[in-house]
Amino acid sequence: MSVFVLDTNKRQLDPVHPGKARRLLGKRKAAVFRRYPFTIILKEACPDLPVPDLELKLDPGSKVTGIAVIQGGRVIFGAELQHRGEQIKDALLSRRQLRRGRRNRKTRYRQARFLNRTRPKGWLSPSLQHRVDTTMTWVNRFRRLAPIARISQELVRFDLQLMQNPEISGVEYQQGELQGYEVREYLLEKWNRKCAYCGAKNVPLEVEHIQPQSKGGTNRVSNLTLACHSCNQSKSDRDIRDFLSGKPDVLNRILKPAKLPLKDAAAINSTRWALFNALKQTGLPVATGTGGQTQFNRTRFSLPKTHWLDAASVGLVDLLKVLTTKPLLIVAKGHGTRQMCGTDKYGFPIRHRSRVQIHKGFQTGDIVTATVTKGQKIGSYVGRVLCRASGSFDIATQLGRVSGISHRYCQPIHKRDGYAYAFAHTIGD
Repeated sequence: MSVFVLDTNKRQLDPVHPGKARRLLGKRKAAVFRRYPFTIILKEACPDLPVPDLELKLDPGSKVTGIAVIQGGRVIFGAELQHRGEQIKDALLSRRQLRRGRRNRKTRYRQARFLNRTRPKGWLSPSLQHRVDTTMTWVNRFRRLAPIARISQELVRFDLQLMQNPEISGVEYQQGELQGYEVREYLLEKWNRKCAYCGAKNVPLEVEHIQPQSKGGTNRVSNLTLACHSCNQSKSDRDIRDFLSGKPDVLNRILKPAKLPLKDAAAINSTRWALFNALKQTGLPVATGTGGQTQFNRTRFSLPKTHWLDAASVGLVDLLKVLTTKPLLIVAKGHGTRQMCGTDKYGFPIRHRSRVQIHKGFQTGDIVTATVTKGQKIGSYVGRVLCRASGSFDIATQLGRVSGISHRYCQPIHKRDGYAYAFAHTIGD
């Protein structure tokens, strides 16, 4: 993975190989500017040094957004941004329930009030707006660290009604349920690109009706699954309960996701234009691509199915060479809560937070490294820290949470910014 480079005036320069970055740091010609993503800053200005035009590509998703930085057909940086929309939704639901319970207890005869709040045009729910905001946060960060000249976005659209009724048209859209885009691509995502009956991967998959059409089955997406050729032929027009009569676990595994709602597709539909308009506000040229183009490019270059490689495959691609095998995994954690009074499950206060957030020079959310030399916790740990006034901290590492680490062993390596970071091997493992 390439290292981003800034000169002493914070002018974005051409990203360099990690080996060259190590040599610059070793000769003290540069210093570490940022740990995640790793960026160095030179100790001299380079106003006349030419820089290339890089392209930032995005593959927006409801849970994870893929990010790739492209230089002349080469993928020099990849990242996957994990959103926290579900956590925001759950937190707002809990707050709503506690508020209603409190009002019912104290003002049970309060007159109901409706329509006393207005929402601006284009309003999105907080869990959806979060997806747009976090994506734009990282777009702006990459623009400050690298000479980004253009942006590409996969502008997918799931026609939810058409996915459930392929023959819908005209006024039927005002009378139907929900739907669409490319049904096969949706099924590949829903069933994890494997045969629903035998679990076979990396084989040609065929669209299969769970309830056969000859026995009243429809083309609704909830009645469709994927099967390999042999399983499809074996099942034929038999009812799925007869076909899997001896495999109750497989039967339940198929019938349960077959009834899952299309909320992920709906989330993408709701945020795609908001993200596109926000990207246009950057002043950079923004190109768009379809999901079919992304799948075609990824298959043409024999790339595995990952979010960051999907991002690299967005739009028109003539050449694509992957130079990194370790994408940066970015997990949105938020900046904590402003709630000063903690409550139990019934909404009654049980604890109060301190106004002091910095303890022993650390703040909850900082990424630290700790080398413990004595006691029961001997070892080295790297992760996000949870601070206490006593100086006994917890560190959340990739292997789990470690409690009782003294602040004396901790060294900060990245100040808190609302995200957690890790690296993952995805190619050549």
